[in-house]
Amino acid sequence: MSACAQAAPRLPDLLAAGETRLSAEQIYPRLFDAILEQRLPPGSALPEQALGNAFGVSRTVIRRVLGRLSDQRVVVQRPSHTAHLAAPDPWEARQVLSARRLAETTLIGLATQRSQPAQIRQLRQQVERERHHHERGARCTAIRLGGEFHLKLAQMANNAPLARFLDGLVPMTSLIIARYEAPGCEHCAWQEHAAIIDAVEDGDSEAALTLMHRHLDRLEAKLEFDRR
Repeated sequence: MSACAQAAPRLPDLLAAGETRLSAEQIYPRLFDAILEQRLPPGSALPEQALGNAFGVSRTVIRRVLGRLSDQRVVVQRPSHTAHLAAPDPWEARQVLSARRLAETTLIGLATQRSQPAQIRQLRQQVERERHHHERGARCTAIRLGGEFHLKLAQMANNAPLARFLDGLVPMTSLIIARYEAPGCEHCAWQEHAAIIDAVEDGDSEAALTLMHRHLDRLEAKLEFDRR
């Protein structure tokens, strides 16, 4: 299990200093980011009452947030059971990674054809933030920013159904990495992300596709499914 997951916070730590009450629309990205940063380990229990107390809201509000995450298959909900984060087994993990590769390789081709200069600038700023946190040793934040890079890249493709599909696969990938990543692996994806941006900006769909495949190959090579 990754170091980020081992340092998982208590639920109240998901609130910023001075905050007492948030809406469902504000709570969702807090939990989503905690998953991307691997601060909540796979299989973590998400009790409605505890979350409601932490965010100063009713269980009804929390139920809406968990329902949205459940639609993305990131949270598992069953009647009369406490909701919990997914903990993909090796077979499920391979299915997620295969689906993600299909989605990403389609989206990168569309993004290469449809990208706008303003979007390229935003992507470069995203990668610069990722590089900054990586060099500061803020690995968990760098991982989240790396996941967000792929979501922003998907938006450039201008295909809403595919982008929504990836929106569930990226946090699932974070849970998979948290569970199966080999010890001692380095996170330096920002360099690969920067190379992908160069290819997209140049309109070189073949190079962009090759770089995306290599990027996903390296991600999968870090995983050890036989350890569990």
